[in-house]
Amino acid sequence: MDSMIHTSRRGLLAAFAVSAASVPLAGLAAGPAHADATPASVDPLPAPAGLSSARSSVTLPPLDASYFTPVTLTSPLTTSVLSGTPARTEVTSGGRRVALLTHGARTVLLPGPRRTFTENKRPFVDDFQRTLTGWGSSPGGGSWNTLPSSPASYSVVPGTGLITLTTSGVSRHANLRDDEITDVDVRSVARFDKVPTGDACSYGLTFGYQDSHNNYRARLSFTTSGAVQFRVEKEVGDVVTQLASALTLTTSSPANTDWTIRVRREGSRIRAKAWRSDAAEPSAWAFDVNDSAFGKGRVGLRALANGGCTNLPVTLHVSRFEVSAANWHTPPSVTHGDWVRVLPEPFDGAWTPELEQTVRGWAGSTVPDALAYAAMFLPGAPAVTAGDGPAKGKQVLGESGYGYLNSQGYRMVGADFHEYMNISWTFPDGTYTGASSRDAGNLDCSGYTRMVYGYHMGVPMAAKADTSGDRIPRQSRDMADYTPGVLIDRTDGTRPPAANLLQPGDLVLFNADSGDDGDQQTSTVDHVGIYLGRDAAGKRRFLSSRKTINGPTMSDMGGSSLLDGTGLYAESLHTVRRI
Repeated sequence: MDSMIHTSRRGLLAAFAVSAASVPLAGLAAGPAHADATPASVDPLPAPAGLSSARSSVTLPPLDASYFTPVTLTSPLTTSVLSGTPARTEVTSGGRRVALLTHGARTVLLPGPRRTFTENKRPFVDDFQRTLTGWGSSPGGGSWNTLPSSPASYSVVPGTGLITLTTSGVSRHANLRDDEITDVDVRSVARFDKVPTGDACSYGLTFGYQDSHNNYRARLSFTTSGAVQFRVEKEVGDVVTQLASALTLTTSSPANTDWTIRVRREGSRIRAKAWRSDAAEPSAWAFDVNDSAFGKGRVGLRALANGGCTNLPVTLHVSRFEVSAANWHTPPSVTHGDWVRVLPEPFDGAWTPELEQTVRGWAGSTVPDALAYAAMFLPGAPAVTAGDGPAKGKQVLGESGYGYLNSQGYRMVGADFHEYMNISWTFPDGTYTGASSRDAGNLDCSGYTRMVYGYHMGVPMAAKADTSGDRIPRQSRDMADYTPGVLIDRTDGTRPPAANLLQPGDLVLFNADSGDDGDQQTSTVDHVGIYLGRDAAGKRRFLSSRKTINGPTMSDMGGSSLLDGTGLYAESLHTVRRI
């Protein structure tokens, strides 16, 4: 991960680049957004190039005179109440919609410059700090798939993932359930506990993995003499082809010697190197070849005791698996011109001069809205620290995790907005909640929602459950009924809500049995997200913080972030509310 950008929240009212190129997410102001008749200044940021740029981004078109002229509002503005439930008031200028207000809600939908929200694969490291049978989930890389899945073959003790070879000639595969990786920079550190007898043992770093019969691998072969040979090969339908001649890296490697394999794949170009982990990484690549058999696929590991190996069991000890950069084949993206602002109070249906002034101030503004703040916690978003207020000097924006890992390697729920900032908080009813250093930088699903709409957009929050309808409750099960605002749609028990009036910024709540909200008892709703809009395929996509990807996401890793189709969240959508 590139070094993070730290900056005061003063003067950071928007930095989504004035560039037609895709740019990394940039720092925004902390604290509630306010109406501002003058669009905030934005600085052009060059789009980083190459594999190292694999990160989330928000794209804006050039904002020149051709943009600002159409958003100049005529006087007076015209209002009309639209049909349907809930009641909505449309505000127009010269026949164009300039705002859509929902009666009883604080969020306002306005047209603005079209933005493209995109998320890419986040870097991660798995150093196996857990204890369990099987390999469980990597911290942010997804869950491990093991094949064959015999409990005797795969386990984890703190600091080491174990693959035990008990049968000669049978490969063992451990790979991460993410089939969409194309370009990647990946490495592993591992060692065998024995020098083999009878025949060699090998461990390989796999990539472009389709299945156990079709994959690329950079492989180290440990021979009975102690020599270590290095190969890059592909397997297509069980037929193995060497992509270059094998290299002998050493003629003597004792048992329990760690070896690192690194692969950097960009397009059809494959580069690989391997070295003893107690030595410096070689500056040159051992292999630099081209092949395009597999355009995308999983990354992982393969271990094998050749057919003549006689001193089984032999165990591979894996101490580190790291993806330092990667691209998805088709990163999820959403493009539209909808901006979501928040009023100081719910709209009661009365159009007043004060409200007109607020809407006029929002016209054409690029001051961060709810969707901008939501995007500022995606993978790759730089850190922003507050310059004043209760969080002065603390991080208030930037890439977020989901929760800390317990001793079994399971990600814990319970990270609220103030725990992300590692500060204590006193709520409107006087309830005091202390900081939690172990959850600093983390947000669970409801904590993420409260961070966006509560801390940054200024909607009051409750410490725990709250039935007043005036404050955002702590957990999603209570948000479904008592979030300030209005109900848009709810399941009738036989189908997900159609949510015909769904609009960006709405809360989408699920009965997914995901445990992603910290509710350990049976409940109707257990997960919450923020609806973002339709993606490039026309599917409705949302943002939420999830365990599998370790934080806020709009991606499909570990379950599609979609409200359409037959996925977990499409079928478990329960309630839609508008703040």
